[in-house]
Amino acid sequence: MLKPSQNRIRSIDILRGFDMLMIVLADQFFSKLHQGAGSNFTAALAKQFSHPEWLGFRFYDIIMPLFLFVVGAVIPFSMSKYTQNSDNRKSLYLKLLKRFFLLFLLGWIVQGNLLELDISKFKIFSNTLQAIAVGYVFTTIAYVYLKPNHRHLLFVGCLLIYALLLVLPVIPEIGRSTLIPNTNFALYVDHLVFGSFDDGTQYTWFLSGLGFTATTLSGLFAGVLIKTQKDKSRVVKTLLIYGTIALSLGLIGNSFHPVVKKIWSSTFVLVSSGICYFLMAIFYWVIDVKKQFKWAFFLKVIGMNAITAYVITHVLPFPKIAGFVLFGLAPYTGNYYGLITVIGGFGLLYLLLWYMYKNKTFIKV
Repeated sequence: MLKPSQNRIRSIDILRGFDMLMIVLADQFFSKLHQGAGSNFTAALAKQFSHPEWLGFRFYDIIMPLFLFVVGAVIPFSMSKYTQNSDNRKSLYLKLLKRFFLLFLLGWIVQGNLLELDISKFKIFSNTLQAIAVGYVFTTIAYVYLKPNHRHLLFVGCLLIYALLLVLPVIPEIGRSTLIPNTNFALYVDHLVFGSFDDGTQYTWFLSGLGFTATTLSGLFAGVLIKTQKDKSRVVKTLLIYGTIALSLGLIGNSFHPVVKKIWSSTFVLVSSGICYFLMAIFYWVIDVKKQFKWAFFLKVIGMNAITAYVITHVLPFPKIAGFVLFGLAPYTGNYYGLITVIGGFGLLYLLLWYMYKNKTFIKV
């Protein structure tokens, strides 16, 4: 249990809460809404809150990159003491090791089938929290040891190296790697490295660590800007410039190196990071520049215990729990009953998070 820092940037906490709201509620909400309404409009909404089969980009695809982006944005505020005092480096390594292990452990719990206690079903690397662990460790080391220009070179290097790894290697008995599932080097490496503990999906994790790191670095650049630039209006303008450049490069690159979330392609990093910069600019402008933050208390409550919200919703079926109370509404709500239980389940989760917030209980990893 930790107390929040007094010099926290409100917009970062609230943006994290917005992202977590999308994770724990949005996809189920719009899916059940369409189940009830069955209209073309609700179908379009539900589609935007699901992932494409392979190629393309939908709104829901921004959720995981935004999580990594926000993690990167916090690093300059939480790790600055390690850049100022080299005597703290041992504690830095211990902190990174601890967080890396805890994030992997939580990832094993929520999607790695650890709680099934069946080794044949265990998955080594299969979760957003584990992607955060990789991006967080390498980005923190880059922040502590590298100069700003070298961090930018690292960002570019991650994108270029990963892009080349997706198109240059020859896969045994298959041929040249491409950005499609059956002839993809990143998937081949995952199968090779993880063996029977591979997650068995089209998502990639091992080589995608280069993309996870690049995404977290993009958040770091935003955090450094916010921390060092005193002119808040200039911060907003610079974030918008960063976003425009990243999004433009990603869209241009998409013509020859497709945007694919499942393998976290380099163009996906650019497109998603561009959108993250725009979101950061909007939230920073409204919350920290214009001081309009009372409306966002709802999101702040979620953002201050984001990891708790993420893990507990993967372990406990809140909509089903809500159904134990709301089952009497089933005859009156028809096809909308599923939506009612999703909203009720989220209400239970929010009450828990609100109680933790009011009691200053902030669980950090």
